Amino acid sequence: MLQSKLFYKTSKTKSADTESVSHDLLTRAGFIDQLMAGVYTFLPMGFKVLKNIENIIRQNMESAPANGQEILMPVLQPKENWQKTGRWDSLDILFKLKGSGDKEYAMGPTHEEVVSPLAKKNIFSYKDLPISLFQIQTKFRDELRAKSGIL
Repeated sequence: MLQSKLFYKTSKTKSADTESVSHDLLTRAGFIDQLMAGVYTFLPMGFKVLKNIENIIRQNMESAPANGQEILMPVLQPKENWQKTGRWDSLDILFKLKGSGDKEYAMGPTHEEVVSPLAKKNIFSYKDLPISLFQIQTKFRDELRAKSGIL
């Protein structure tokens, strides 16, 4: 594709909103666009790079010795899972939501609370081990000051 046909054009000027050199370069090169602190849109070239990185990770995780199996766990997680681990009230970065009927949910900053019950349901003996599961997914953290850029 011709550069003149790309959705986003590059910029020579430094943005006032960028705090790190990498953030500034990714923004100026047209890979990402910052919607607000900690929230980004991956533009066409940035999205292509992201997908390529995911594929490299996938290839390495699925090959020996890892022999990983990719799964996709839900972003929305029930309050009960988080209460069992004692992290519903102790994790200060947890996005909490109320659904219909006053049901409470968390948006996953991590997925231990989902994968542990899943493993309990599916691993019956030491003979089922070792098992290697992985996922590639967006995480949600309610940070006071999102300063780490894209991780």
